[in-house]
Amino acid sequence: MSTRINPSILTADFANLEHELGRISSADLVHVDVMDNHFVPNLTFGPTMVNRLQQVSPIPLDVHLMIDDADRWAPGYAETGAFSVTFHAEAASDPVALARRLRQIGSRAGIALKPGTYIEPYLELLPEFDQILIMTVEPGFGGQSFMTDMMPKLRRTADAVAASGLDIWLQVDGGVSLDTIGIAAENGANTFVAGSAVFNVGEPEEQIVALRAAAASSAHQH
Repeated sequence: MSTRINPSILTADFANLEHELGRISSADLVHVDVMDNHFVPNLTFGPTMVNRLQQVSPIPLDVHLMIDDADRWAPGYAETGAFSVTFHAEAASDPVALARRLRQIGSRAGIALKPGTYIEPYLELLPEFDQILIMTVEPGFGGQSFMTDMMPKLRRTADAVAASGLDIWLQVDGGVSLDTIGIAAENGANTFVAGSAVFNVGEPEEQIVALRAAAASSAHQH
């Protein structure tokens, strides 16, 4: 099982994003947090910005939409050429139709769940998704503490994915660091979003290597 490290540019230097992307070129994907100040109380990038990032990024884009009315807006992000587009279960009226539309455009389709949202209703829909994102903080802000009480939910999801035999990436986002990535890997995560742990503690490329190693060793132990 491969381990993917997706640094979040939410913690990068916004004035020098092309340079910052170059500093994480050994990562698997770059996580782009799109917030609309409605679904979450914060505002970040829109489609124009994502389109520009797509043009200059050395690695594929993993777009995470923390926005209302995902059914309407998510396809436009797929049309930028983003490798993966993840929308929130709580913000989509028809998650299956939306996921199919994203795949039709050419992106991988991901579904994200807030900490308070149960995974069970979505487990029977697994074939419709390429990625499931279990939030390990409340979405909307960087720098929050990792919620270890999300691990049973992560494990249930991982077990269902394993039983399905499908190639679905299981992502965690929020508070991921060298201290927390191990427990997430032990509970089945294989795709890790890290912001501060990549950009704010030394050289990003070195942090990516360290995070990947920590996750891989924990995953093998399980």
